[in-house]
Amino acid sequence: MTGTTPPRPNPLQWIWYAFGGRLPERYREWVLHDVTCRTWALRHVSRTLVQLSPGLLFLLLPGPLWIRGMAVLGGYILGVWYSISYMEHTTEYRLHKHGYPIGAGKATREEAKAEQRAAAASRYEEIYRDSGES
Repeated sequence: MTGTTPPRPNPLQWIWYAFGGRLPERYREWVLHDVTCRTWALRHVSRTLVQLSPGLLFLLLPGPLWIRGMAVLGGYILGVWYSISYMEHTTEYRLHKHGYPIGAGKATREEAKAEQRAAAASRYEEIYRDSGES
């Protein structure tokens, strides 16, 4: 991935994208950036909250406010729980819809962290592995 951020979709296109729609071809690189950048998990949760936002309309139903509020809260908790559970699969499918092979998102995220993982493995080896001295 390059150091610059690709062109972003406008707000209406982003809402369409958040609900699972496919963006025009010119945003293909932005989609890859969206699901592989450092904040990809937070971006996924924000898309989830946008998808769940119509659930707030249940607050307009008749009945005690606390029951309506608890129903909406329970729905949000369940929706976010499932969304986080399938976060990686969902992002891979989102990339697949935009022309990338399945596994491209995970591979890109792993590539970005390869240097950090190598440094951590090196520190681990230095600290915990016996260097032959007894």
